[in-house]
Amino acid sequence: MNRKGVTYDVGSVMGFNWRPHFDPKIVHRELEIIKNDLHCNAVRICGLDIERLIITAEDALKQGLEVWLSPLMWDKRPDRTLNYITKTATAAEKLNQQWPNRIVFSVGSELTLFMQGIVEGRNFAARITNPSLIPRVKAGAHNKPLNAFLVKANDSVREVFHGKVTYASLIWEAVDWGIFDFVGVDHYRAESIKDRYVEMLKPSFSYNKPVVVTEFGCSTYHGGVGSEGLLSSAGLGGNIVDFRSQFLHYKIPLLGRLVRLRVNGNHVRDEDWQAQQLVDQLSVLDGAGVDGAFISCFVSQITPYDDDPRYDLDMASPSLVKSYENGRHGATYPDMPWEPKESFKAVADYYAKH
Repeated sequence: MNRKGVTYDVGSVMGFNWRPHFDPKIVHRELEIIKNDLHCNAVRICGLDIERLIITAEDALKQGLEVWLSPLMWDKRPDRTLNYITKTATAAEKLNQQWPNRIVFSVGSELTLFMQGIVEGRNFAARITNPSLIPRVKAGAHNKPLNAFLVKANDSVREVFHGKVTYASLIWEAVDWGIFDFVGVDHYRAESIKDRYVEMLKPSFSYNKPVVVTEFGCSTYHGGVGSEGLLSSAGLGGNIVDFRSQFLHYKIPLLGRLVRLRVNGNHVRDEDWQAQQLVDQLSVLDGAGVDGAFISCFVSQITPYDDDPRYDLDMASPSLVKSYENGRHGATYPDMPWEPKESFKAVADYYAKH
């Protein structure tokens, strides 16, 4: 693979900010570790706040990483989403002028589900639970409005940004890739598609453009990658989190800290299993001939580790490091509020050797 990457969330927002604490010094150090210790040569920077995106992108570029800039505005109308994407692209062009051919700009991610107007539903939760969604997707009815928006977004972005452009698609979105520089696919290996995982990628290679898996990964409890269904989270593990405790904990200042984060059900933490799954998937994707891959994700502040499995939200996280709360720092990197998992070590070893 030409691009050995990881996704880095600077603060996606759905219900609450997924990176409550943004410290440029911490960001700088994490990017340094991503490049030098994880052996990545590319980073996919995601999030809502444009200032955070640009600060992080500039730091990554200075450190020699290729940046895939992925602004994420969720649950808004197409016109508002388009204005946001164009505004971010305008800001990104200043970096592109300084570091030409080092930034790839993404006009969106999985928009059928994350933007209003393609399928019914005011927000993500309403869309994925709408009874008409699966029949509509199976009939391909989402593709026409999706591509109409992508044409507008691509045209608008290219007016202000003069680098390469892509989109991070769902595997079942039939995108007109002719307008983009890369084919981008978010492709998790759920148990239900494990035997068809590579086969499902084959149509992506028919455009004679580099194919990049813009997002894949698996959670840190045994069996966490085995989600079923057309619209499943495919191993993100989110279904084991008590979302009410998580929402209250991070959404409500001060009082929310009194709500203890918890996990639903009984699950077995298994870092070795996560590491094995990720290395196996990297090997499979390498063999399939993809140009690059971005593991989801490096760090997740909103799914902290706890010694008690009842409160260990990190089991639900696909992150390569386990986050700590309450000022606790790691042993491997004493200046960081997290500790590498076995998956960090396994991915670092794979990237270093391939």
